[in-house]
Amino acid sequence: MIRKLTVLAAISVLAACSAPGNNANDPATNTEAASMTLIDRALQISAPVAEQRPVTIEQLGRTRVDEYGWLRDDNWQDVMRDPSVLQSDIRAHLEAENAYYEAVMSPTEALQERIFQEIRGRIREDDSSVPERDGEFEYYTRYREGGQYPIYARRPVDPTTPEEDVEQILLDGDAEAEGIEYLDFGNVDHSPDHRWLAYGVDTRGSEYYEIRIRDLLTGEDVGVLTDESTGDFAWANDSSTLFWVWRDANGRSKRVYRQERGSAASELIYDEADDGFFVNVGKTEGDTYIVIGTAGHTTSEVRLIDADNPTSDAILVAARETDVEYSLTETGDGFYILTNLDGAVDFQVMRAPIDAPQRENWEAVIPHRPGTLINGLLGFRNWMVRSERENALPRIVVRNLESGEEHTIAFEEEAYSLGIDAGYEFNTDVMRFSYESPSTPEETYDYDMATRERDLRKRQEIPSGHNPEDYVVRRIMAPAHDGEMIPVTILYHRDTPVDGSAPLMLYGYGSYGITIPAAFRVTPLSLVDRGMIYAIAHIRGSQARGYGWYLDGKLENKINTFRDFISAGEALIEQGFTARGNMVAYGGSAGGLLVGAAINMQPDLFAGAIAAVPFVDVINTMSDPSLPLTPPEWPEWGNPIEDPQAYDTIAEYSPYDNIAVIDYPHVLATAGLTDPRVTYWEPAKWTARLRATRSDNGLTLMRTNMGAGHGGASGRFDSLRETAENWAFALMTVGLADEEVAELATAAE
Repeated sequence: MIRKLTVLAAISVLAACSAPGNNANDPATNTEAASMTLIDRALQISAPVAEQRPVTIEQLGRTRVDEYGWLRDDNWQDVMRDPSVLQSDIRAHLEAENAYYEAVMSPTEALQERIFQEIRGRIREDDSSVPERDGEFEYYTRYREGGQYPIYARRPVDPTTPEEDVEQILLDGDAEAEGIEYLDFGNVDHSPDHRWLAYGVDTRGSEYYEIRIRDLLTGEDVGVLTDESTGDFAWANDSSTLFWVWRDANGRSKRVYRQERGSAASELIYDEADDGFFVNVGKTEGDTYIVIGTAGHTTSEVRLIDADNPTSDAILVAARETDVEYSLTETGDGFYILTNLDGAVDFQVMRAPIDAPQRENWEAVIPHRPGTLINGLLGFRNWMVRSERENALPRIVVRNLESGEEHTIAFEEEAYSLGIDAGYEFNTDVMRFSYESPSTPEETYDYDMATRERDLRKRQEIPSGHNPEDYVVRRIMAPAHDGEMIPVTILYHRDTPVDGSAPLMLYGYGSYGITIPAAFRVTPLSLVDRGMIYAIAHIRGSQARGYGWYLDGKLENKINTFRDFISAGEALIEQGFTARGNMVAYGGSAGGLLVGAAINMQPDLFAGAIAAVPFVDVINTMSDPSLPLTPPEWPEWGNPIEDPQAYDTIAEYSPYDNIAVIDYPHVLATAGLTDPRVTYWEPAKWTARLRATRSDNGLTLMRTNMGAGHGGASGRFDSLRETAENWAFALMTVGLADEEVAELATAAE
């Protein structure tokens, strides 16, 4: 047998295993090497062993031991701003994990490149958005051929001379990215008089943004308001005053400042005292007010400042009340308020005058209808549009404010996704919406709300070719452990047999009420075209079946999220889509928690598991109030510092705390060193303990992006390389990669 290999020797030895003429005098060795799968070869490589430094933690009369807590750098706030200050022993471990990952995955490099090129080939490189009119200009974003970052541009709507009919580039993302490893734009918005551009820039992945001001007459930046913002800001109507949000040392959005465009001085307008609430700013649809919003996970509060008089005092709309949410949408008929007030679990719509929006003036307009979730409003002078979801399917409802008449825009596919776009224009009869399904690329329409006519403005182009008829989209309802029915969206190639023989990737999220849409994605097609089925489980913790679906998947009910995911997998087996042990679980962030919990609870269901930036160290993270998201997320998970029941509930499912001496699927975890949402040490600790505990010798891999945060690589193509690596791992775990890797190796000889 091939001996155990060190990480440093692995790449060259693995290459030698498949090289022609290797051990030419030993046919038995050649035969053995040729018959080895990629997994067999990977298992010959020695993995890093993290040192155990046990620390006993006493909390609420309970005891836990953390052997790998040392991977958390005590100066993590400094690391977010300057990754070079990471402790040397921690850096050494992360780099050893990366070297091990590269050694294991090196035989798939050609496959990764092929997948990357496939995905890239489905993206129009010089793509552009449909322009949005604002007064005398139309604004849009576009990409250049080969460009990684967006270009923000505008063009006159009615040029009077050929010289005027030219594009003006406002912000060139590729130029801004030159010489730096990471770039992300926050809000990018022109002033009401079209003279100035404000934009947020993060160059570390830590989500601390500079807000820069650019003179659009000269194209030159004329100042920086701050380098401690969330990237969130709003212009007052004077085109001189900006309101922006400050992020504190623990990464929380806490304050709103008012600042004149050319001034170095800022004025504090609002300071949020509760660490459980985050702050944001915006503007109402008719530009009447600046909006200062504060919100916890299930509680909100809104203040308004006259956008024509930006130094005026803020108006409090309704004081915060625990578990009461509301938001305001401006129309020509007043404010429409979306709220769950008075037990409206799936929300109701109320109305108030523009000049008197306070709570005592709210009047009911659209009552609460249990099971029909109202999840968004869009306002115009004469129209109000709302998006709804019922039984996991979205719809758009248009209301004529003068007559009160309503109509619904109809669609036909079994599963699909819709979006609505506010745009810049308020006094218009035209709204913009998008439609897509797992097999149908996105279509963007301008919809005349008066005539009910649709104008197709753009259909997503797939340069390498795409025929929706080659794919099948299904929606099944999977029975849960308690009798509830879980929607599952399924995509597969029409040539893929539905007889239990196909491997399947099961994706899920299931937290914060976030609902994963049945949308078109270019990335899963590289799995589906290879005979893998792709399924999305719309589990509790989302709002797929209403707000109650979310409530039934949080706090003391959180275990439902994980059981639903497992139930969805069981139903897919029962209905012949795949077989036990031939699935790959996939999820990111809180979806990574889902993956970690699921493989603890039902490991034999899966061949592989991909946990991207996974939230897996739940007890320790929710017990550390210094971390950015901990106090704001106690309403989601519970507070294990003060509440014994919350502690016990989290301890029941926390992936890091429930690793057992059992056989696990092959696991890949990813991390971002400057990630403020799920800190790098969570996946680092989890993989270290998993590798040390599991009873089998399956793969436990971790890949850390040492120059990025929660979203991974920032360039639109660089991020695809990370996806290609994930897909190569998935294909490897279900045996779909071996033949293709051998074919590519032969072609390269």
